[in-house]
Amino acid sequence: MKTLDRIKSITTPFVFGVAFIALWEGAVKGFDLKPYFLAAPSKIIEQFFNNTARIWEATAVSGGNALVGLIVGTILGIAMSFILSRFRFLSQLVTPLAISLNAIPIFVLVAVLNNMYSITSEIPRRFMVTLVVYFVVLVNVARGLTQVSSIQVELMRSYAASEFAILRKVRVPNAVPYLFTALKVAAPASVITAFVSEYFGGLQNGLGSRITSNIANSKNAAAWAYVLGACLLGLAFYTVSIILENLTRRGQSK
Repeated sequence: MKTLDRIKSITTPFVFGVAFIALWEGAVKGFDLKPYFLAAPSKIIEQFFNNTARIWEATAVSGGNALVGLIVGTILGIAMSFILSRFRFLSQLVTPLAISLNAIPIFVLVAVLNNMYSITSEIPRRFMVTLVVYFVVLVNVARGLTQVSSIQVELMRSYAASEFAILRKVRVPNAVPYLFTALKVAAPASVITAFVSEYFGGLQNGLGSRITSNIANSKNAAAWAYVLGACLLGLAFYTVSIILENLTRRGQSK
């Protein structure tokens, strides 16, 4: 039964994807849409394989920035969530500030950071990814650490358990699902933030800059080929987060 469910979980989105691409291809050819308006999937795939090396180079740059920001943002978000769960008064001070920073448009912060660092620096993009990931992880993990069953906490205290023991045996296990929920959101968001940040200056060597340059030169199929690279990168990040979640669950079940 589990095997059948797994097959269905794979075939259903695959069939939907094939149908969507076929409908897209048919719409472009049936309505005779011009390439500058909407490129056909066949042309996009052709450009993808013709420019595989360049797309891979750009993907490696954007993916590296996204990965660094994802790791740093996750570590900082987890660390701050532990602090906020321990000192509740800090939550009232830090949470509004974190929300305010996260609400600032990306192009504003990137523009400021690009003026602070050299044009060859990747720090502005990595900082933006870190900020986005940090907020997502902070909110979710902090909720997991604080929204625990009062019965479990009272039971631990009835056994004279220390706050550290309650944290280790009750709060942390409760926060683990919240962490992976945050990662499944933050992983693709880190990729989006990484290449969107490239639109506003810095080295023109990532996915974002390649997409805009090809669109500016009316090479829409080539631009969509880079978009396909970004989609595959985001899918890879999301898949890794799911694999880590499954490995953690198996480790806990043992």
